[in-house]
Amino acid sequence: MSEISLGTSIAGVPEAAPRQPPALTTGPVAWLRANLFSSWLNTALTLVLGYLIVRYAISFVDWAFVNAIWSVENNQTQACRALKASATPGACWAVVTEKHRFILFGTYPYEEHWRPALVCVLFTALYAVSAMRRFWRKELALIWIATLVVIGILMWGGILGLSYVPQERWGGLPITLILATFGLAFAFPLSILVALGRRSSMPAVRVLCVAYVELIRGVPLISLLFMASVMFPLFLPEGINIDKLLRAQVAITLFAGAYLAEVVRGGLQALPKGQYEAADALGLSYWYKTGFIILPQALRLVIPPLVNTFIGFFKDTSLVLIIGIFDLLTAGKTAVVEPAWQGFGVEVYLAISVIYFCYCFAMSRYSQNLEAELNRHRRR
Repeated sequence: MSEISLGTSIAGVPEAAPRQPPALTTGPVAWLRANLFSSWLNTALTLVLGYLIVRYAISFVDWAFVNAIWSVENNQTQACRALKASATPGACWAVVTEKHRFILFGTYPYEEHWRPALVCVLFTALYAVSAMRRFWRKELALIWIATLVVIGILMWGGILGLSYVPQERWGGLPITLILATFGLAFAFPLSILVALGRRSSMPAVRVLCVAYVELIRGVPLISLLFMASVMFPLFLPEGINIDKLLRAQVAITLFAGAYLAEVVRGGLQALPKGQYEAADALGLSYWYKTGFIILPQALRLVIPPLVNTFIGFFKDTSLVLIIGIFDLLTAGKTAVVEPAWQGFGVEVYLAISVIYFCYCFAMSRYSQNLEAELNRHRRR
């Protein structure tokens, strides 16, 4: 039998080269035609919205960059007020450049601002290290403990030649990171225990967990903060006073734990019953079955809602302003109370929103990448 060469059919007739799809049926052009210009109505809406977006984008660029004032001397804001009243108004970013230390660090002593700045760097580095899967080992817990000890030393001081700074002087971004980090770090294991308790076969445990979740989820976070700040000290013995920041931290932790517990419970319910039966057939104990088979799969299923809850509570830490804690948003709000800078709150709030966006967007992108990596086996 003669050998058949590649590209030749059995009958000896050369095969035709594979045909490429038409250029207008694939790629960006095809997407635009299918989603934005599929009908005359979609085309009209696309053109109108495109015009409005371009128009307001140009106006924003002119306001934020072209006509903006970036600095002033000696808090002389006459130039900013004259620009605001002119025919071509612009942003006065000088309020951010002049007040950025107060916005970021609150009433922390000015000469010691390097300490909360280093704390913010340590928190960000800790998040980055924890996000890398190659560090998901037992040593990561030691890294967290060591970093948090260093953060406490930097914020409080009183040792190693650092001056003591009471918690009443803390403020700005470090407070936001402290509340979010400790709140979610303690709320996540609490949520797992509560979610498992809601599915427990012991009635007392199940009723207790259900009561906790329904009670906490039935009231707003503001009410819990008020209870922790105002009502809770009334029940303490005379002479005992718990710091206001710690009380707010406990309230945020309990609130986050109740919501995360429902997310985790959804993952446990979504897991096929066969996984439980297979683990029981292997003779595994309850904790081995839960820790090595059930929970890893359940948490993998609920990564998007988990991170969505994390992002929501990172932003909800700004509610502590109602009980007088100087978080990032409170510091920014206070910065524009000064008469010289009144009327320029938009610039301050935009700067603060950029900080919130950076942290929240990083969490969102990381969750998408983690979900894709952990579910890679499902696409094979």
